[in-house]
Amino acid sequence: MKIEVWSDFVCPFCYIGKRRLEKALEQFPHKDEVEVVFRSFELDPNAKKHYDMTIHEIIAQKYGISVEEAKKVNADIGRQAESVGLTFRFDTMKPTNTFDAHRLAKYAEERGKLREMTERLFRAYFTDSQRLSDYDVLVELATEVGLDRDEVKQVLESGRYSDEVRKDEAEAARFGVRGVPFFVLNRKYAISGAQPTEVFMQALKKVWEEENANSPLQPLASDGGGQCMDGSCQIQ
Repeated sequence: MKIEVWSDFVCPFCYIGKRRLEKALEQFPHKDEVEVVFRSFELDPNAKKHYDMTIHEIIAQKYGISVEEAKKVNADIGRQAESVGLTFRFDTMKPTNTFDAHRLAKYAEERGKLREMTERLFRAYFTDSQRLSDYDVLVELATEVGLDRDEVKQVLESGRYSDEVRKDEAEAARFGVRGVPFFVLNRKYAISGAQPTEVFMQALKKVWEEENANSPLQPLASDGGGQCMDGSCQIQ
């Protein structure tokens, strides 16, 4: 079974959904026969590399709410993260553009380190408060997961893997993906949003048992999971 996951490294529900899927896979008897591949998706391709505002202020401005209300929204998302063992530090997060981080992930995939690189990028943003557009930061993160420092520098400075990122995003558009996380199982079934672990478990069992579906993408779940789209996140 192959699971493709479209996500962005600054999307809180993408990290939460990733962990919920992993928890489901831990309980799945055929987990060793499941391949998980992460695909690129930018919530805001026009995002700046540096912002003078905090994530609370950015959200307040986007939704037309007060900063205090934004903090409450983020606190709720933080509690959801805690429920799956994650720590989100909203007060010190560094909102940024993620295109170069996605390029790095593509390089890591070619070197057999996609899983490790993806996890490290998520943790760097949500827990370690690092700026994912900073080349020095990306080089250090890549080195931590075992990638060659000099090669990573060359990749970042050359613009390599840009086409691969754009290809993922174009494919997401063809699938009609407007928000992430978005999970595609065996190119037959789709799950939208950070669904509960139980939903992923049911989906894994269903896909395993029903390999001969007619539709290329049959919705297994689309409501009830937090999702980010158009640069915004909604709690459901």
